[in-house]
Amino acid sequence: MTAAAQAVRPTTSRPRRTVPTAVAVVVALAVLVLSVTVAVTVGPAGIAAGDVWGSVAHHVDDLLTGRRTEAPLGPLLDGIVWDLRLPRVLTAAAVGAGLAVAGAVMQSLTRNPLADPYLLGLSSGASLGAVAVLVLGVGVLLPVAAFVGAVVALAAALGLAGSLGTLTPARTILAGLAVAQLCSAGTSFVIFWSATGDSYREILAWLMGSLAGAGWASVAIAGLAVLVLGGLLVLTGRTLDAFAFGDTAAAALGVHVARTRWTLLTVVALLTGALVAVSGSIGFVGLILPHGVRLLVGAAHRRLLPVAALAGATFLVWADTAARSLFEPRELPVGIVTAFLGAPVFALLLWRRRSSTQALG
Repeated sequence: MTAAAQAVRPTTSRPRRTVPTAVAVVVALAVLVLSVTVAVTVGPAGIAAGDVWGSVAHHVDDLLTGRRTEAPLGPLLDGIVWDLRLPRVLTAAAVGAGLAVAGAVMQSLTRNPLADPYLLGLSSGASLGAVAVLVLGVGVLLPVAAFVGAVVALAAALGLAGSLGTLTPARTILAGLAVAQLCSAGTSFVIFWSATGDSYREILAWLMGSLAGAGWASVAIAGLAVLVLGGLLVLTGRTLDAFAFGDTAAAALGVHVARTRWTLLTVVALLTGALVAVSGSIGFVGLILPHGVRLLVGAAHRRLLPVAALAGATFLVWADTAARSLFEPRELPVGIVTAFLGAPVFALLLWRRRSSTQALG
């Protein structure tokens, strides 16, 4: 083989095949619906999949007709399905979908494969707000305080990055790290100075990520955030594809780089703040799911974002189901489960990328 032939050999490798977008979305949606149904049945009470849909149909019918009729399952089983398990599972699905979309967008905007939704200190800011109200004994304000904390952290990070000049990915990341460390220090100080008795356990569970207290209010907050803010992000697929080639290339393609980056970072932060407000800080979902989905559908964001949302929803549904059922009657914070699952998966993805790079080299 000549030197010229060897030089062109890497560029003639067969392109990797990806699953068609429509097929991936339909399959992922079907898996999600099945997962939600089965997850609601998991637990000590004898509940079948048909009972889940029967309870849903009963409550939807009562809502549409304005009546309150007797549940076919009986008040106990119907309460377990409708008031306990279903809102928790749906909250998990919404949070997982939102974190996966936010992670994919952050990785594109910062051109950093290790970016996740908490990169700008949002989780640390939300934690500071949440811990502050928990030690004050006003836990009813926790979602509001967590959301406000995340927004304040966003404003601080973007303000710091903007004060240094043009909002570049490197400046954004460094500013986010600085704000995250400051908020983490504040959280530690509040816990050390004020937390007493059972508040330590409550604070620890929230910091590790937990869906134990999820109800229909949590479904409304997380679901609305994903539908509105997550939907806006999904529609920006072409713009995010332009960012993949760098700021100069994006500007040449007609993208107003600075304004678009500020806008999308703000939307990601608002979405993440709403999710953290109902679930605490759940790691690895927004980091590993986008990478895993890219292996199936490719890097184009019009394909990546909707499939990542459905995959993230399914992943967190099963992670939370494991958290509440593996060591029953004790329950783990779901953040522990996602870390146990996410760390080795992420290591595997890194190994596969290294192997692919060496093969092309």
